[in-house]
Amino acid sequence: MMAVVAASNVLVQYPVELFGLNEVLTWGAFSYPVAFLVNDLTNRRFGPVVTRRVVYVGFALAVLLSIWLATSRIALASGTAFLVGQLLDIGVFNRLRRMAWWRAPLAGSLIGSAVDTAIFFSLAFAGDEAMSGPVTYGLVGASVTVPLWVGLAFFDFLVKVGCALLALVPYGAFMGWLKPWSGAATAAAR
Repeated sequence: MMAVVAASNVLVQYPVELFGLNEVLTWGAFSYPVAFLVNDLTNRRFGPVVTRRVVYVGFALAVLLSIWLATSRIALASGTAFLVGQLLDIGVFNRLRRMAWWRAPLAGSLIGSAVDTAIFFSLAFAGDEAMSGPVTYGLVGASVTVPLWVGLAFFDFLVKVGCALLALVPYGAFMGWLKPWSGAATAAAR
């Protein structure tokens, strides 16, 4: 968890220069969704109490590492967004865990990602002169102009949606042998 968050905090500073995506995506958009998969697999196996502990430890270590690898503003934004998004994912996952196998991880990841994205990009880049320049995106019959960081947030979230859908493949594959730990029911009752 810590490695995923720390790597993402570094990678979010680098736009994707391929195919003209530099104004819509950073490399962090592709690494960070792995945190939701880790969270959901941990939750399935060990339950919400243990998963919250993993999130708290991951949060503390990732913020410390991110202060060293990225700017303090990105570390603060990342830590706040991570904590809120991951804890939200845990709550949503637990409410839906008894439904169809794919609903809990998909809904938890999507809702957690939406909140995480809004918090992170707002705290990390709003008001930053380099990230607030206007960018115009063409839509069908119209165009919209937004600050660069808003565009990055929107396209970052689109990547997270795609990753949440793709993460169902490994999640489903692990379900066959990743059974809930017998102590998870006891831990969940606490």
